[in-house]
Amino acid sequence: MPRVSYYGSMSFRRIDLHVHSSCSDGTDSPAQVMRLAAKAGLDAIALTDHDTFKGIKPASELVTECGVALMPGVEISTAYQGITAHLLAYLPDPNSKVLSTQFEKTLFARQQRMREMVQRLSRDFDISYAQVLQQAGSSPIGRPHLADALVKGGYFPNRSAAFEQVLATSSKYYVHYQALDTVAAVRLVREAKGVAVLAHPRAAKRQRRFLSIATIGELKEVGLFGLEAFHPEQNPQEQAQIREIGRKLGLKLTGSSDFHGYGKANSLGQCLTDPEVFSEICALGGGEIVRP
Repeated sequence: MPRVSYYGSMSFRRIDLHVHSSCSDGTDSPAQVMRLAAKAGLDAIALTDHDTFKGIKPASELVTECGVALMPGVEISTAYQGITAHLLAYLPDPNSKVLSTQFEKTLFARQQRMREMVQRLSRDFDISYAQVLQQAGSSPIGRPHLADALVKGGYFPNRSAAFEQVLATSSKYYVHYQALDTVAAVRLVREAKGVAVLAHPRAAKRQRRFLSIATIGELKEVGLFGLEAFHPEQNPQEQAQIREIGRKLGLKLTGSSDFHGYGKANSLGQCLTDPEVFSEICALGGGEIVRP
């Protein structure tokens, strides 16, 4: 399959670079995601499940049928001095094992953290670790699966309500876990020849503390490519802050829906990435975009 050149990728106009499937915490299978992307009129998406590449192959098998290009990606859970930061990694070299090795460590940390969160919640809710595992299935376990178990138990109407009331980072039930250091994560992405973008870096709905401009500058020094500025959970003021940080530091800006299916209100194509930025990612990544 030929690699997409900078100019060849300019035919893509409607581009959503942050999409999840049921291989992590989305509700639709990779194949369903591709069909939904076609219905939404998208030209290209990046499948960025949490800490796994499991959905890339089945999604790629639907590219021709759906007419939607697929950019292989992943969303990496990281933290810097106690501040949670999610990192999007696009087009890593598929032959590199450095990210997959790290994901095995992350999965173990997630399991330990989830056991403790369930223990805390069980004091006030009738919930068990087995119920959360059932919601996760074969996907890497995370808070959305805990939210799903609470919704199934009748405690909350949907995931969003569960997050807002008991699963937010400020909640007494929340448990931090030993996530990969953000600086080290950017270095790993670059070692894997991927392109690193900081996800929703100013979404106050998600968390109270953010990486400082100085820290983001440090991330740029070790290889950060850009910032996810246009995101449904970042209001116009927050987006403006990110644009200004990008201008000061010389970082590119992306836009994405962070689609999770019916688990979130975010719609495919709700926020988009500029085609020129997409082209730069295509040119810089060590992997290949799958084209129709």
